[in-house]
Amino acid sequence: MVGPALAAVRRAVRVPVAVAVDAWAEPDPARRVARIRAWEELPDLAWVAWHEPGAEETAAALLARGVAVEAGLRAGTADPDLFARSPAAPRVRRIVAEAPDDGAGPWALALAAAHGPVPVMLHGTGPAAWPVLRLARRLGLGGRIGLEDTLSLPDGTRARSTAEQVRAALSDGP
Repeated sequence: MVGPALAAVRRAVRVPVAVAVDAWAEPDPARRVARIRAWEELPDLAWVAWHEPGAEETAAALLARGVAVEAGLRAGTADPDLFARSPAAPRVRRIVAEAPDDGAGPWALALAAAHGPVPVMLHGTGPAAWPVLRLARRLGLGGRIGLEDTLSLPDGTRARSTAEQVRAALSDGP
């Protein structure tokens, strides 16, 4: 039920609203596309996991409805090659690249170079979250941090909130 949730968020705040359209939300690619086509309330942006079956069709359905797409790509998978061949590639708003560790710099730079004007945001998860955020800074790429990525702060202590992590990321620490 995307519509009621989107409407509630938009009543509460005036920011672009994004949704994930991963297999966890709808495992069957054909049903996922059918649901997108039936949405009455549209999000501003949707994140598509390129490693999942049906990613191409999902992105095409979103773009046809006027919903901006973020392409989720993982280092060490076939995602970047699949994405590079996609007709949707030049039309995505941003590439969200998940790196397993801070050794993914060459991959991230190649990804950014290959897709020209499409911005790349690099992020890691778990123990890689903070090193990959530092890598994104060094490479001049976008980065992200939050409880979805890691439960810790740069010094390893447990974070109380995403806001606390963002403050840490903006400080001179990471």
